[in-house]
Amino acid sequence: MTKRKSDCEVAYAAGGGELRVRVDSSVGVLFGRAIERTAREAAAEFGVGSGELRVDDDGALDYAVAARVEAALRAAGFARVGPARAAGNAPAAPRRPIPWRSRLYLPGDQPDLFPNAGLFGADCLILDLEDSVMPSRKAEARILARRVLEAHRGFFGRSALVVRVNPLAGPFGRDDVAELGACLPDAILLPKCESPADVEALASELDSLESTARGGGRALIMALVETARGVVAAPSIAAASDRVCAVCFGAEDFSRDVGARRTAGGAEASLARQSVVLAAKAAGVQAHDSVYSDSDDDAGFAAYCEAARAMGFDGVGLVHPRQIAIAHRAFDPGPAELEEARRIVAALEEAASRGLGVASIEGKMIDAPVAERARRVVARASGEAR
Repeated sequence: MTKRKSDCEVAYAAGGGELRVRVDSSVGVLFGRAIERTAREAAAEFGVGSGELRVDDDGALDYAVAARVEAALRAAGFARVGPARAAGNAPAAPRRPIPWRSRLYLPGDQPDLFPNAGLFGADCLILDLEDSVMPSRKAEARILARRVLEAHRGFFGRSALVVRVNPLAGPFGRDDVAELGACLPDAILLPKCESPADVEALASELDSLESTARGGGRALIMALVETARGVVAAPSIAAASDRVCAVCFGAEDFSRDVGARRTAGGAEASLARQSVVLAAKAAGVQAHDSVYSDSDDDAGFAAYCEAARAMGFDGVGLVHPRQIAIAHRAFDPGPAELEEARRIVAALEEAASRGLGVASIEGKMIDAPVAERARRVVARASGEAR
């Protein structure tokens, strides 16, 4: 692997005698002994008491050191013989309630991005084990994700924590889910979802894991629709399990699948996007739009979000923290919209207090769809899940 800042490279060599740990670190004067201690603790989980571990470090935190040691030992053929660190040592704050306006992707094999991720303020943070991780590093990435879930949930603040696994039908997906074990995130993002069977397979895996997990909790599923087959099956995907909390659209893969050319206006995917919205709303779950890949184009992204909300989407995928505030402004009700909604709700409450079944504002009757929309706007502004 290539060492990054706040990461380390670890190599293991078999040999006799007691285990030797050699640390070469940019912060060795201050933290060399702590790095060695973490490496030895990780080795003890695998019963490794001989040979040599070489740690080439550039400021990695304990979970990254432990993850890289574990990956090196597993690559050398060792299996765990001791208990993993207990989950929940650093419990996260209560997550932001649904609906989630923003989902920010973090490459799952870049530990330098994790410690400050909770400061960004995204509704969802996604540790990505799929597109951002090369096949040769999938095993390392899933180990790292598990280690940070075990001990450092606090990194992520009130953001809901989601892991995008690889497709279950491929060579990596089921290993991703199994690796998380008793340290499941708030939700699993399932890519390349093309049928209700995909959701059902993941739900079954989660049922099995949660039956033996400590501390309770139930992981949700965000189904990512990225192909023509997935769009056509979106209604049955959205209703496949009560774990499904959102159906998300992936424009890049969809365009490639149907042979369309991506355009700034997005006309090539308009029918697919609306189909995803309809499927999600019919099932009573969130609809999330695709990412907007040009993180430097604030005006374009704002227009994209406004169009997505107008279409009925509840949130959008993000590739950079700078997009968070723009997305939240777009998906939150504006001052005028909120004031109108509050007036409608107040009129309804006043009418109900007088035993009336209908209400009006300035001589205009408030019908049922208008009333429900107003309640949703007020609930969303107050952070309530609806």
